[in-house]
Amino acid sequence: MVNKRIPDWLNNSMWSSSPTNSSPPPKSQSSPPQSPSHDDRIASHPSKPPSVTSSDSSVNERRESLPSPSSMRPESPSKPGPAPRTEVRDPLASSGSSDNDGSSPVEDVSRQAQLLQELSRKIINMGELQRLASQGIPDGAGLRSTVWKLLLAYLPVDKGLWSSELARKRSQYKLFKEDLLKNPSEVTRELEESTSSQNGERTRDGEGLLSRSEIPEGEHPLSLGKTSIWNQFFQDTEIIEQIDRDVKRTHPDMHFFSGDSASAKANQDALRNILIVYAKLNPGIRYVQGMNEILAPLFYVFKNDPNEDFVVNAEADTFFCFVELLSGFRDNFCKQLDNSVVGIRSTISKMSQLLKEHDEELWRHLELTTKVNPQFYAFRWITLLLTQEFNFADILHIWDTLLSDQEGPQETLLRICCAMLILVRRRLLAGDFTANLKLLQSYPSTNISHLLYVANKLRSHSTA
Repeated sequence: MVNKRIPDWLNNSMWSSSPTNSSPPPKSQSSPPQSPSHDDRIASHPSKPPSVTSSDSSVNERRESLPSPSSMRPESPSKPGPAPRTEVRDPLASSGSSDNDGSSPVEDVSRQAQLLQELSRKIINMGELQRLASQGIPDGAGLRSTVWKLLLAYLPVDKGLWSSELARKRSQYKLFKEDLLKNPSEVTRELEESTSSQNGERTRDGEGLLSRSEIPEGEHPLSLGKTSIWNQFFQDTEIIEQIDRDVKRTHPDMHFFSGDSASAKANQDALRNILIVYAKLNPGIRYVQGMNEILAPLFYVFKNDPNEDFVVNAEADTFFCFVELLSGFRDNFCKQLDNSVVGIRSTISKMSQLLKEHDEELWRHLELTTKVNPQFYAFRWITLLLTQEFNFADILHIWDTLLSDQEGPQETLLRICCAMLILVRRRLLAGDFTANLKLLQSYPSTNISHLLYVANKLRSHSTA
């Protein structure tokens, strides 16, 4: 069979990395995947320094393993120790672009002025805002925080409604916390106080406390009823412990998220609260390991807003934006949908077909010649929205494009994943199974502006 000719726009050295390039920096490398479970498929792959999570964590075992052909299961090499981590610079500490961003300071200033002008309007033109944001939002001035809230429909396009809408949603989140983060003993105590108050009694010196016979079955600590608050509390304990472990491992190389400082601990508490509230409000999905990595960029951006009101309410604002963002990807986290047309396998298959459409030679080499199952690398790319493949500053730039696409973030994400393969096609075509799997699980540093440009070209050539 004759291979599909490579499009002329792809046949250019600027989109390919030479196979003679030096290897990527050493990182914590786990053994090649062998039909991992849903959470194992996230946790077992090495993270891209400096945004790396510990690989020796216990894993949520609620997910089923994905079967893969035995021919795709390489023997597991011994697992080397984790690579040393370096402190990540604060992406918002200056207005400059990241080292891998091709935008110039002049372009940033111009785009910043255009964004500020658009945000100054009484009614925001979302089409224009999306167009500007897709090119990258300059750091500083709190632009990214406000624009992301608009892109995620947390803020209405009518600026006159911002104050009332923010007050309503922040009040709603406060009620969520009061209701869902309450210890069952507090519920029982409130019941005692309520009963005593109704009977005109006091609880001083033990008077007025409910006797065992007066405690409703649902509030008794030994109750096994489905509606028992204590039974539910014990069931939630395992998930809450997993959330605690993951939150403590979130970007351990950034002082914002880790360390013994009061601010770092407060930020961890905020992440923990958001994830617990989300898990309890979404019993069908609850918490899946890796959600903390998706939450982190949102909270970081909102917490670093120069507007003090936004800083104080960053937790509430982040919660609603997290819910909205995850709504477009929640099927990827649902075990029951893994094999459906909206599940993670179908999503990975779409990415594979996209690569076949644009670069059939590379697709054949990866999936037929070297038999690199895309699940082995694309699962983490897609479910974690690339948060483990690039440094934190570049993640923010990529998310500017993801969130601003009118088609929705998932289609854009798949084009970016396909572009990632195309950018290293020379190395992939020269590599075997082991070399290619290692390359794709530890993606090399790249120019983010070029990556997003190629992804956008894939869109235009798909619709041509």
